[in-house]
Amino acid sequence: MVILKLIIESFYFAVNALIINKVRTFLSLLGITIGIFSIIAVFTVFDSLEHEIKSEINSLGSNVLFIQKWPWMMGGGNYPWWKYYQRPEPKVNEMAELKRRSNTVEAGAFMFSVSRTVSNIQKKNINSIDDVPIVAISHDYNKVMPFDLQEGRYFTAAEAHAGKNLAIIGAEIAEQLFQGQNAVGRKIKIFGKRIEVIGVIKKEGEDVFGNSNDNWILIPVNYARNEVDVKNISATIIVKGKTNISNEQMKDELTAIMRSVRKLPPRADDNFAINETDIISKGFDELFAVIAMVGWIIGGFSLLVGGFGIANIMFVSVKERTTQIGIQKSLGAKNYFILLQFLFEAIFLSMMGGVVGLVIVYLLTFIVSSMFDFALILTIGNVFLGLFVSALIGLVSGFIPAWSASRLNPVEAIRSSF
Repeated sequence: MVILKLIIESFYFAVNALIINKVRTFLSLLGITIGIFSIIAVFTVFDSLEHEIKSEINSLGSNVLFIQKWPWMMGGGNYPWWKYYQRPEPKVNEMAELKRRSNTVEAGAFMFSVSRTVSNIQKKNINSIDDVPIVAISHDYNKVMPFDLQEGRYFTAAEAHAGKNLAIIGAEIAEQLFQGQNAVGRKIKIFGKRIEVIGVIKKEGEDVFGNSNDNWILIPVNYARNEVDVKNISATIIVKGKTNISNEQMKDELTAIMRSVRKLPPRADDNFAINETDIISKGFDELFAVIAMVGWIIGGFSLLVGGFGIANIMFVSVKERTTQIGIQKSLGAKNYFILLQFLFEAIFLSMMGGVVGLVIVYLLTFIVSSMFDFALILTIGNVFLGLFVSALIGLVSGFIPAWSASRLNPVEAIRSSF
């Protein structure tokens, strides 16, 4: 009951300080408000961004590996590109050997990409789009990198193997070339040759990396190899592991198979890289850790100023209520009672500034989410973090004034009013 009474009285005194000294209290709490806003706004933005990025990475599949010429690298440090420059690009026959020999791979696909002009040839006009990504894929591509079709169908195994002049186009390509008309069954021109559209990829929009299937065109790799010189084009073999097979198991087996296929001597270094999405996740974790530290530093200066403001309010409050403290102590109030009374008041004042900062962050998330195609979310964890930091600043800032108030001599405190 005593603690509850202390809390209620301290809350009353904190509200009273706001009412009586509006300008002084507002200016003093402004630092806390700005500090909490800065820290929680940074955390909110990057928590939301991290969630989006990890969702995109996870959509690739945690058990998917990418065999390429170049290894992925995130973060700082030197990238020894000269070691990888002379490496050969992956080949279709290597993908076939991996699928044939491997006991850990469920599906594998080969792909490479080039940019070309795409045209829709009609009787009266020619619509064309420049620099369209033409992605050449093997038949099992949709098993390792799934996507949905809004119209039409996927390539059959026979069509992919024979290298038929067929294409699956993105939703944006379909809209620009055919302007709302059904694209399936129509002809487009790529590499100067006519290709039949058999499907349209469901519209998804851009991911956080700026990539999108909406402006891609997929064609069978065996058709593309007849039209493009693939010697110097970056290619990728994508493999998906079987259920209950770890990435490490799959990497060990694939490494052995690739070394065997390329006939590498035992002491020779690998002339290929096996990349996984975990590398990207770890790189972003390091990046977000640095950004979080920067957020704490930026907000920390405002919180420091706000802490001095809270201390100033509390010193003034102690001075104004010296007589009241003397009367309380003369009636039997213990030192801890006076100490806690002023500590609770400092904490409440600080938390009021913190709540205002959190409200501003919430309004910001609502505005940004409404105006842009990005879900900015103020999490419960960040709300509690803001309140905790506010309370901690109030506790630290109010301790010295509260301690000085608890140590006042009751006789001298009462005499100070005369």
